[in-house]
Amino acid sequence: MKYWLFKTEPDAYSIDDLKRDRSTIWDGIRNYQARNSMRDDMSKGDLCVFYHSNAKPPAAVGVATIKSKDPVADPTQFDPESQYFDPKSDPDAPRWVCRVLSFKKRFARPVPLAELREDPALADMLLLQKGQRLSILPLTASEFERVCELGAG
Repeated sequence: MKYWLFKTEPDAYSIDDLKRDRSTIWDGIRNYQARNSMRDDMSKGDLCVFYHSNAKPPAAVGVATIKSKDPVADPTQFDPESQYFDPKSDPDAPRWVCRVLSFKKRFARPVPLAELREDPALADMLLLQKGQRLSILPLTASEFERVCELGAG
């Protein structure tokens, strides 16, 4: 099993939206490194910290699981009305993929970015590294467990 951190802006799609929907297709990723993680490294059952970025304060807010066994073509790449439309993407060899995420739990309390930064157990967490802007990041098992402990209250 692998562990991930998925960033989302809560105004666009929040942990409450995922809880309501129970699962969602995680589309619109347009970074090759994040795409490669979804395509090559994720497996059904992997666990994800759900992180609200551009929030006040930014915080880890819950856990999701990878529901899809395999990546699927991101449908937004073929939709000319979508902000994620990619005219160079070929339906026979899609450039962009996505995964289906399922809601697992909402933390008892959000874990703010400042608190993550202060925790020595998370000193090497990629989210906390200067210049790190990817929307999907790998976590170690110990990082995942620590964030969940903090979120439990």
